[in-house]
This record gives sequence, C-alpha cells and structure tokens, in this order.
Amino acid sequence: MDNLNKPLKTIFAPLAMAAGLIFFQAYMIAPLIPKLATIFNVSEQRIGLIVPAYMLAYGVSVLFYGFISDKFGRKRILQISLLAFIVLTAITALVQSASQLILLRLLTGLGASGVVPMSLALVGDMFKPSERGRPLGLLFAAMEGGMALGSTAGVMLEPYTGWRMLFLATALLAALALWIQVARMGWKQEPHKSNRTSFKKMVGGFYRLLAFPRGLRTYLFVFWNGIFHSGIYTWLGVYFVQKYDLGPIEIGLAILGYGLPGFFFGSLIGRAADRRGRYPIILTGLATAAIATASLALEIPVLVAALAVTLISLGYDLTQPLFAGIVTELGGKTKGGQAMGLNVFALFTGFGLGSLLFGELLKL
Repeated sequence: MDNLNKPLKTIFAPLAMAAGLIFFQAYMIAPLIPKLATIFNVSEQRIGLIVPAYMLAYGVSVLFYGFISDKFGRKRILQISLLAFIVLTAITALVQSASQLILLRLLTGLGASGVVPMSLALVGDMFKPSERGRPLGLLFAAMEGGMALGSTAGVMLEPYTGWRMLFLATALLAALALWIQVARMGWKQEPHKSNRTSFKKMVGGFYRLLAFPRGLRTYLFVFWNGIFHSGIYTWLGVYFVQKYDLGPIEIGLAILGYGLPGFFFGSLIGRAADRRGRYPIILTGLATAAIATASLALEIPVLVAALAVTLISLGYDLTQPLFAGIVTELGGKTKGGQAMGLNVFALFTGFGLGSLLFGELLKL
C-alpha cells in the first residue's frame, strides 16, 4: 500500500477519530432508551430494538466488507463506509416514529460496518504480529473513548440539546473525520491482484478461518463476550432507573466509568500483552467482568454499582482487544480483512443477540 511508510501518527489520527465516532453513536443510544420510550410513547422493550437492529445489521454486513477489502483495498472501503455513516446518521435526526428510528438504525449498521474492521485490518497490514499490541491498544483506546463519551455525554446532553441534535452533531464530526482521512490518506485506490470476487471464495475463506481449532475457539469467545457485555450495557439505563430511580443526568454519571479503563489504559494493556502474552490477561478480564456483573444483582449502594460498571468495562478492555490481536494473526496479510470481518461479525452479532436476550429476561 502506498501509505504504509508514512508515520503512524499521520495515518492513525483519522482512523482513531472515525472509530471513536462509530462507537460514540453506538453507545449513546442505550442509555437513552427510557427517554426515547417516553418520547415515542412505546415500551422500553420496543424502542430497545434500536440496539439489536444496528448491531445485527452491522455484524452481518461486515462479512462482505472484509472480503471486498481484501480484493479492492482497505482505504477505499473504509472511506465509502464512513460516508454512508455520515448520511444515514444525519437522516436519523429526522425520523418521526419508533419504527422509522429502528429502520434507520438498521440501515446505519449496514453502512457503517466497514470503518472499524478496515482500520483494524490496516494495523494488521502495517505491523508485524509482535508489534501489533500497541497500535491495537491505541485504536481500541479511541473506541473506548467513544464508548465512554457516548454512554455518558449522550444521556447528559439530551435534556439540553434534544436527541436529534446528538445525531446531527455526530454526523458533522464524522464528516470532519472523512475530510481528514481523504486529505492525509488520499482517495487513490490501493493496488490489488484481481477484481474478481465470488460468494464461493468468500464462504471458503470463512471455512478455512474456522477450520483451525484456534480460529474457531477465538471467534466463539468473541461471540459470547459480545452477548455478555452488550446484554449488560444495553439495559444499564433501565437498571438504574428501576433500581435507584435515577434521572438522565444521574444515569450518565452512574455509567461514566464505562469505557474509561480502555481509554486510559488501552495502550498499556496492549504493551503488557506483547511482553507477557495474551492469555493471562484475557482470563483476568473474564473473571473481573463476571464478578462485577454478579455484584449488580446484590443490594448495593449506587456508588458501588457505578464502580461495578467501570469494572465490567475493564473486563471488556482486558479481553476484546487481545482477541482482535489473535485474529490479525489468523488472516495474515492476504486474508486480514476477511479475518477481521468475521471477528466483527461474531462480536456485533453477539452484541445484538445479547441486547435481545437480556431484554426478554427483563420481562420475567
């Protein structure tokens, strides 16, 4: 690729900005569920479908983005996907019903799903396996920053700006990210070996990735990790309303810690994985998230519950970036996009199913 010799900081800034915005808008939605249910006069479970609509569409479509990028280049696919995200996010601000909002979230998931996996795949293209921990940690730190800001700022700003302005502002910032990307990375398509693609080749590539025990095991862990974390996070706003009777701003403060560990320590976690290996850190993350989640079922003060939310986020930060590092090794440079596409498919399908399953549990 013609931009691989450029300094990392030149390429990383627009990639990190775009990835952070994708996660900002994804995570600002869930805490708004109680308020949106009131605005559109529907149940929380009904409006809650905006989460799986986005996540499942994102997860399914990313499979095709990954395969196409292996043939036609990461950069062009990334920029087209970001453009689709900008347009659809702006249109979302115009919807007049819950059904329209659910539909736009589905379409946004379809359009936006090329941004993050292409950014991750570019890291796989630019760095050797032993050097990927730090750049992956930095990229995930940007995503975690988007998560933290989205989960908190969205619900806290909504009473003052309205939910529509949140979407418009996100679209404007994403447009700025696209402009920076084009200015720094260019619009020229990378060289590729062939323009010919086929569904058979795509399926065969996925089969080969899953045929190895390490590959299958990694993708299953990613899938279940997505179910667990999305199931918990999606309904945190409802949890704090029902258990502690918190208002929008108080909810934002209660979940302020979600995403902060990765934002501040993502790079350090990546370096630790490079030095000491991934598996001890992954096991620590799984245990941390499980214990913190179990504590939410107890009668605990709201401040302790807020701390538990931060620890759940830390559990995600200690696992998912490291799984992504393993995935970059599975695909290599020739199938890196497809391998990362399958990773994001497993993660976001888990996100979507987790929000649905935990939503059904709330009805019991």
